[in-house]
Amino acid sequence: MPTTVILLGALMLVMSILLSPLSSRLGLPVLLIFLIVGMLMGEDGPGGILFKDFELAFLLGNLALAVILLDGGMRTRAETFRVGLRPALVLATVGVLMTAAMAGATAYYLFDLHWLTALLIGAIVSSTDAAAVFSLLQGHGLRLNERVSATLEIESGSNDPMAIFLTLMLLLLIEGQGSGSELESLWSSLMLLVKQFGIGSLTGVAGGLAIVTMANRIRLTPSLYPLLVMAAGMTVFAGTNELGGSGFLAIYLAGVVVGNRPVRMMPMILQVHDGLAWLAQLALFLMLGLLVSPSDLLPLAGSGLALALVLIFVARPLAVMTTLWPFGFNRRELTFISWVGLRGAVPIVLALFPVIAGLPEAQQIFHMAFFVVLVSLIVQGMSLGPLARKLNLEVPATNEPFRRLPLDVSAAGDHELMLFPLRGELWDTPVPLGRLQLPDNAAVAGVFRNRTCHEPKPDLRISAGDVVAIFATPAVLPQLGKSLTGRRVPKHLNERAFFGDFVLNGEALLGDVEQVYGIEFDELPAELSLTECFARRTKGHPVVGDRVKLGPVTLVARATVADQVVKVGLKMDETHGK
Repeated sequence: MPTTVILLGALMLVMSILLSPLSSRLGLPVLLIFLIVGMLMGEDGPGGILFKDFELAFLLGNLALAVILLDGGMRTRAETFRVGLRPALVLATVGVLMTAAMAGATAYYLFDLHWLTALLIGAIVSSTDAAAVFSLLQGHGLRLNERVSATLEIESGSNDPMAIFLTLMLLLLIEGQGSGSELESLWSSLMLLVKQFGIGSLTGVAGGLAIVTMANRIRLTPSLYPLLVMAAGMTVFAGTNELGGSGFLAIYLAGVVVGNRPVRMMPMILQVHDGLAWLAQLALFLMLGLLVSPSDLLPLAGSGLALALVLIFVARPLAVMTTLWPFGFNRRELTFISWVGLRGAVPIVLALFPVIAGLPEAQQIFHMAFFVVLVSLIVQGMSLGPLARKLNLEVPATNEPFRRLPLDVSAAGDHELMLFPLRGELWDTPVPLGRLQLPDNAAVAGVFRNRTCHEPKPDLRISAGDVVAIFATPAVLPQLGKSLTGRRVPKHLNERAFFGDFVLNGEALLGDVEQVYGIEFDELPAELSLTECFARRTKGHPVVGDRVKLGPVTLVARATVADQVVKVGLKMDETHGK
């Protein structure tokens, strides 16, 4: 029997991985494929596997979400908190509360349920899912402007405590119905919210700092560093839950701290954790697919679809518009954030609370949450990439190396071996290696071509298809990216097409620009600098890709430092000057 379970589990993993390329071909979210495979292998499908152990599913679901949040936290740059922290926290608290209320009111109208039970359904489906958001943004290869990406990442990683609080509060109120203890249950719930956020924040930051200290002070075999970070992260997660805090918030914050501090063998840690996060998502969605039977979903199809559509087209947009408009988001950004209200594993895991609590309507609540997640992944997940491009929210990607290998020798310091494949128009014509403009403290280690390593001589001509190996520190990655192109980019994201033909300093005055380029800006005074122009025309924190339209010219923010635009691209209208 144990070997049969192992065999079936392994076959499901293999099948899901082999089917994952269909995601890009059919435009389906890869998580949806995992979910469908799980349903096909369940009791109603060809697999015929009967799996109804909700307590085991709850335990494994929490473990998988912790792994995903740790990886997502380590990939969240601290700089994004400058732009996205305040709006994301408002959306993760007030926005979740509004979404839960609107979804609950809809459930009360659609189903024959007590109003507290209807609100419980609203609370369960109120939060977006970090696993779905992280995987879909990465899977579509999208590099969104920093204001949007930071808000989405921080919100999805921090809105679980509010959803958990609302779910547990409503469960306490339902269980206390008729006993006269409603006020006591409400007070207990409010204290739970304070504990969830307070303890989760403190233990997350402290745990992250402890992980960084351990990883940097203890000399280990290189392959053990990723395991140390994972085990320590799980300790933070479980320990925080034991203290009554939000383990999800704690492990996400611990990941943010680790990812933004100098940590020994960090590239290897990220590479291993990427695989662990994918394994967690695979196992989680396969297991959740096994838990549900399609025959149980069919009776809920009409009302479930109505609830999902209200959540997608009404509740989420209203919550986003209401909470984010004071923070300087434009209409395109608000539209996209409204659409990326992806529901995933979190609502299904939260729907296990009523099952474990033994509520009479628990099965209906679970299947309703599952149906909402299914519709969300299909409707929103399939349109994410095209919508981002239609709304012009993409910005040109930085050129990252194909692979980074840390050098575990003290004499090398924090140098790494970085592999850059040469692709794109820049390398269609062979160029002597000596012409590469490398930053200080970086050197070419070799050039790979047709599985052969060539000595890095200055007269060696390199071209598209070659892979250049360079010894460098992480600090010079932006400079290396200017010299080496890592991939072909769509025409609309080509630097000249996106930023324009001219690059200006933010200190340049509008009057000087008028004289040099023969144009007139009637709307603003000539003594205004381009930096001040962006400060006037853009509300909140400026980010790369922000645009200011001035007559026949569009100014595009090309680089920002400390909330100021320091480099500006200038795009002329095609008709200007003709």
